Amino acid sequence: MNISDNNTIELNDIRCDVIHKNIKNIHLRVHKPCGNVRISAPFWVNLETIRRFIISKLGWIRKQQTKLRNQKRETALEYQTHESHHYLGQRYLLQVIEHNAIPKVILKHDSIELYVRKGTSKERRKEVLQNWYRQQLRDLLPQYIEKLEKKIKVKVAELRIKTMKTRWGTCNTRAKRIWINTELAKKPIESLEYVLIHEMVHLLERKHNERFIAYMDEFLPQWRHLRKELNKCST
Repeated sequence: MNISDNNTIELNDIRCDVIHKNIKNIHLRVHKPCGNVRISAPFWVNLETIRRFIISKLGWIRKQQTKLRNQKRETALEYQTHESHHYLGQRYLLQVIEHNAIPKVILKHDSIELYVRKGTSKERRKEVLQNWYRQQLRDLLPQYIEKLEKKIKVKVAELRIKTMKTRWGTCNTRAKRIWINTELAKKPIESLEYVLIHEMVHLLERKHNERFIAYMDEFLPQWRHLRKELNKCST
């Protein structure tokens, strides 16, 4: 079966990957485990028609994504000793260590040590670890942005980091501000670079059109593979 290059349609907080195939009808799927939305459409169906189709299905899409998020919460992390956590694509065992001082996190060879006061709640342990992930990205990303600015020939005015439910990153092209998902601290560095390049290319081309794809092919030829691996949500 012949398949064309992918396109992407974004509607508010919902991002849909579109693949044109040699098929007769439009097919919509919300994939486990992350709720990624993918549309398969015949070659003759244009993006505007697909966009209208997605709008007609927004209620159903949100319902499916909510269902998947609830399923993930059922097996949520407890932030306890010997639990598996990830940093830059590597698996570490969490060690919760009680101490009578300000909370802190220390990365060791094969473990992440989480220092908290006795009786600290699961929510607070999670918050401390998330803050550590966020700070790691703040320390790590500027060097990559500086390198990519020279390569892509754009200038990022501001970098911000926050936890996002449905996006790995986003770009405000007018303010030249890039947001990166805190969860990317758990992914391989190649995934981080892919998301950075994706958002920085938006400073050259706002839409996910052929020009955008051409830039992605130029600056990161293997971006399709990296996107596929990232969206598996395997870590």
